[in-house]
Amino acid sequence: MATIRATCMDCGDVELTTADVRVRVCIEDNAGSYHFRCPHCAMAVVKPAEPRIVDLLVASGVELSTWRLPAELYEPHFGDRINHDDLLDFHHILDDDGWFDTLESMVNQ
Repeated sequence: MATIRATCMDCGDVELTTADVRVRVCIEDNAGSYHFRCPHCAMAVVKPAEPRIVDLLVASGVELSTWRLPAELYEPHFGDRINHDDLLDFHHILDDDGWFDTLESMVNQ
């Protein structure tokens, strides 16, 4: 089993085995990352990984998983974007006991 050296933000350089590291690659844009739990402080660490690093890690025996961008990114969006004031208004509506009726009346206009 290969030894992999990585860096924890708190502990500095740490040594890991291939079983300690996981690699993830996005199918749509080929963005890669690797993650591990620091053996000293147990902090979860996630780092971006260029294709060369992904290839090296996978070749050394690290498990590779793929993922897709959420489908919501490809949905059409209509109307204005939600802003901070919209969120505050929504928060005030939810403070009222009749929040559901208020929202229902807003949708059925």
